[in-house]
Amino acid sequence: MSNPPMPSSSADLAQTWSFLEEGVDHIMTRLNEGVSYSKYMNLYTVAYNYCTSSKMHGSTLEPSNPLGGGARTGANLMGSDLYNHLIKYFTAHLKGLRDASDNLQDEALLRYYAKEWDRYTTGANYINRLFTYLNRHWVKREKDEGRKGVYTVYTLALVQWKQNFFLHIQGKNQKLANAVLRLIENQRNGETIDVGLVKKVVDSFVSLGLDDSDSNKATFDVYKEHFETPFINATEKYYKHESESFLAENSISEYLKKAEERLKEEEDRVERYMNSITRKTLVGKCEAVLIREHAEAMWEDFQNLLDFDKDEDLQRMYALLARIPEGLEPLRKKFEEHVKKAGLAAVAKLTQAAGEGSAQSEVEPKAYVDALLEVHAKNQETVNRSFKGEAGFVASLDRACKDFVNKNAATGSSSTKSPELLAKHADALLRKNNKVGEDNDLEDALNKVMILFKYIEDKDVFQTFYTTKLSKRLIHGVSASDEAEASMIAKLKEACGFEYTNKLQRMFTDMSLSKDLTDNFKEKMAQTHDETELDISFSVMVLGTNFWPLTAPTDKFVIPKDILPTYERFTRYYGQKHQGRKLTWLWNYSKNELRTNYLKEKYILTCSSYQMAVLVQYNDHDTLSLDELLEATGISKEILVQVLGVLVKAKILINEEQDQYDLNPSYKSKKIRVNLNLPIKAEVKAESADVLKTVDEDRKYVIQATIVRVMKARKQMKNQQLIQEVIAQISQRFTPRVPDIKKAIDTLLEKEYIERVEGQRDLFNYVA
Repeated sequence: MSNPPMPSSSADLAQTWSFLEEGVDHIMTRLNEGVSYSKYMNLYTVAYNYCTSSKMHGSTLEPSNPLGGGARTGANLMGSDLYNHLIKYFTAHLKGLRDASDNLQDEALLRYYAKEWDRYTTGANYINRLFTYLNRHWVKREKDEGRKGVYTVYTLALVQWKQNFFLHIQGKNQKLANAVLRLIENQRNGETIDVGLVKKVVDSFVSLGLDDSDSNKATFDVYKEHFETPFINATEKYYKHESESFLAENSISEYLKKAEERLKEEEDRVERYMNSITRKTLVGKCEAVLIREHAEAMWEDFQNLLDFDKDEDLQRMYALLARIPEGLEPLRKKFEEHVKKAGLAAVAKLTQAAGEGSAQSEVEPKAYVDALLEVHAKNQETVNRSFKGEAGFVASLDRACKDFVNKNAATGSSSTKSPELLAKHADALLRKNNKVGEDNDLEDALNKVMILFKYIEDKDVFQTFYTTKLSKRLIHGVSASDEAEASMIAKLKEACGFEYTNKLQRMFTDMSLSKDLTDNFKEKMAQTHDETELDISFSVMVLGTNFWPLTAPTDKFVIPKDILPTYERFTRYYGQKHQGRKLTWLWNYSKNELRTNYLKEKYILTCSSYQMAVLVQYNDHDTLSLDELLEATGISKEILVQVLGVLVKAKILINEEQDQYDLNPSYKSKKIRVNLNLPIKAEVKAESADVLKTVDEDRKYVIQATIVRVMKARKQMKNQQLIQEVIAQISQRFTPRVPDIKKAIDTLLEKEYIERVEGQRDLFNYVA
């Protein structure tokens, strides 16, 4: 086909359009054949000349032309002439495409649509540049003057495609969208589809969204109406059917995998051939159908997964249910109950192993702590690994642990047993003869103690037992190391504050001062006495009454004549150095070493002061009765009988006649150093009773001090509010009982720290 001659700059509309139409059609339908640079420039020039021509060419617009009529003349009219002819061309061109597509279906229709869309939009881009002058001047002026329905040439082409081709194909039956949806369904069913084809068609839906008020601005109206809405509906229908069918034939575990795969596929689908605005709607719909509608079944199966440690399935269930707002709460509750049962079962098993119907005290502290820690560690790992350490599950674990740590088969109804056992376990760890290998292992073991300490409600009970045990470790010099002791105190301080560990730190200060005091005393004695007078090696610990939980003996202990001079020298020395201070000697905590001079082998006997007081009597006697020993030592009968029992068991003394004790002249031991200083039952029993008595006394003062502090700050408070505030402030230390708080209020009323408001029994004022 030969090219028509290029019209002159004064050519009329008919000549001009005839030349331009051939070029436009070439670009729109035969671009693959190529367009020479000279031809393209000729077309551009003709369009430019016509638009810039200021005189009329004698032609008129048809009345039906959308932009004709009125008093518009000259260059204005020239622009509208070309614009209307372009509309006519696009309409006719698209009618041909429409006719060719009428009999096409499914993939064939999509391929035709995509091919023609490519050709059309590419051609329209070139045409748009061809009519650059029209766009810059006439179209711009028309739009500036508020004319609706006027677009740049490329946008005009899209508008025409939408009106004359796209909407026709879609029709009432959504023919184009349904063809896309069928391909997507085929892909969901495992078939391979042409993803590029789907993407091209779907992208065209986005391109056809045009904002009437701003043609440069895209909207998603067409995409949403013609693709996204039917796509979401089809997705819901597809997965509703699939999930119900799948669950009817498979386990929850299998369904979790299926749902996880499907959600991943759908997110991938958005990435590959949809607009990103669909992601939220699509994922939300999939979550509703695949997760929310089957959440009940998942919740019911959760316990089964926990019981059989199905970690991967737990991870999947968590990940899926975390997607819906209400998904995790039922799991958290079930998990809390599961952990609580596991903890109670572990302790119940332990108490049974200790012996049928055994007393609570028979539970070994280490075994008890290990059992609790094992349950915590296992479930902590589940929280971290399966539930990603989510705060709600952490809280469930903490609540469950708090429950079973404080009340279980070993504690019975007592709230003090757990802190007591934990303190005893800590004591065993911090002793020299602990079974822990390396320092790092000891530090790790202490960290584990702190895990359980966090859950202990009566932290004051632990504190008092711990203080008592620490005092004995320090007095008897059996601490594993000062570093380990300091590390544990630092951990307790971090958990509960300075006040909680103040006494513990003061105890270490006293130990240091006592060492200096002993050294100074020895130095002084060496200056003022002969060596023969100082034949007893002596060291002393002077401990502050307010910081050490030590009880002075109630019996009138008779100080043996062998140590009396040393006792009197130190008492005088201390009295001169610290006037006004009173020393109370704690013989029940003292330790002595004796040497056996009556045997062939010279043994060193490590014993308590009570044992020493008994044994030195045999320097002057070979046999003594119980009554004689009672008189000679001043020890109470209950304790003396137990002291003698230990010495008889060790075969130092012989008890062949009732209440008659002889020194064993044939005593033998494999060890040169023999430790006789073993705790006696009365002391062990008294220790627990004393600790609990101390705790009760301390609590009274803590409650009273808290009430005074609250009332001083508030000045006036109602009874119920005051009780709640006191509970809130003290609960970190222990759980106060309401009757105890009421009793404390009555005490403070008597002491006139607070007073009742006249005429109102439940309202209190602070008395300044």
